[in-house]
Amino acid sequence: MGVALGAGTAVGPVLAGGLGLTGFAARLVPATLVSAMAVPLAVVALRRRGGSLRDIGFGGPVGNLRALCVGAGVTCGAAAIVLGVATAAGLLSWSRPDLPKLAGFLVANGVIALLLEALPEETTLRGHTWTALRGRFGGVVSALGTTAVFLVVPGLSSVVEAGVAPLVGGDAGPVGLAPGGQDPVDYLILLTFFGLMLITARTATRRAPLCVGIGAHLAFLSVNRVVFEGDQRDAGWSVHLSSPDVKLLVPVYLLVATAGFAMWRRLGGGDGASGLETEAGSTASAPFRTLRSSSRFRPRNDSGNNSRANSHSASDSSWRRITTP
Repeated sequence: MGVALGAGTAVGPVLAGGLGLTGFAARLVPATLVSAMAVPLAVVALRRRGGSLRDIGFGGPVGNLRALCVGAGVTCGAAAIVLGVATAAGLLSWSRPDLPKLAGFLVANGVIALLLEALPEETTLRGHTWTALRGRFGGVVSALGTTAVFLVVPGLSSVVEAGVAPLVGGDAGPVGLAPGGQDPVDYLILLTFFGLMLITARTATRRAPLCVGIGAHLAFLSVNRVVFEGDQRDAGWSVHLSSPDVKLLVPVYLLVATAGFAMWRRLGGGDGASGLETEAGSTASAPFRTLRSSSRFRPRNDSGNNSRANSHSASDSSWRRITTP
């Protein structure tokens, strides 16, 4: 994922400029490139082991859509609770929303975020990597291992971007574990909260569990971009923070969302899921080739590699900045 992210964000803006694209179309190019590189690589790796996308947590169209809504709904609900309490306490003050502009922003941002970040990252990380680790280790080790890979991706992608950009005549961003101007320790701590929330999301249901994570991922990015970057992104709605420390609300609502997904799993998630061990237990402990022969495996396996990115356009800035307002 790190390679796809770095190469896509290096080549994409140059290609878009060469085609004379601007605005949304220009942002769409690097996003499409990242998914076009990361997802097929995961598919190839799965097929070499006798697996398929269903084996890492995708389902049918209806199941995918339902799971996507579960992930987005729980995450948005957690954000609404935490931000609502903060607003009542006087920590946040909101601008008057411009509904048409806000709707347009959410649609455009959703498409870019899906292709640039949520789809490739969840497929490779919480999809393929998780499933591969879960086949050999317990749930806790697999969750920590997958999250550790997640933390490595930003640094790796910055190195790849720095190497590829000069070759195509582009400008590379700074190499590092965090975006320029951000404290690496604070940034990696926040990514850890985010990664563990996504692991909990993708283990919340048996049917299309990876799409729960994709929905949670998209909701998180959308909430943060509107709430904390609404003015910069001309999102049609924004918030004034009473203090810079209010940004600590982000890990707080991630914790609330994590608890929400854990509760959903405990209550069965509406489809029989009963917990991490049930959702990815005995089926995940077998190799992909063996698992494919089991009808019980398809609705409930998982894994992942890693993906996350953003184009260098002003409207998308750095993908890494999205998680840290």
